[in-house]
Amino acid sequence: MSKILLVEDNEMNRDMLSRRLTRRHYEVILATDGQEGVERCRSQHPDVVLMDISLPVLDGWQAIALLKHDPLTQNIPIIALTAHALADDRQRAFDVGCEDFDTKPVDLPRLIGKIEAVLAKTRQ
Repeated sequence: MSKILLVEDNEMNRDMLSRRLTRRHYEVILATDGQEGVERCRSQHPDVVLMDISLPVLDGWQAIALLKHDPLTQNIPIIALTAHALADDRQRAFDVGCEDFDTKPVDLPRLIGKIEAVLAKTRQ
């Protein structure tokens, strides 16, 4: 069972997405802000991180930068999630080291496809 860290501050989004991922047989770890996401990633070592960008305490960009510069977490794949569908945001996600980028509202089949593609790359 693959372990996913979901870093999402919106309770409704967090609940909906975690339930849907659990039904698909993923183990889901939750964090509600960027700092908690960094701490959970360091302690739980997930297989993939779904990182919201607009977060309190540390925003997603700051949290991603910390994770990608930490030898403990730098190789954990991150998929950035945001309601901002600007081309600049997509490019910035790749520039800071994210393996993929997806927009909200989440299209679950599309997101599952991205999660599985990232997991397949890490298994090689």
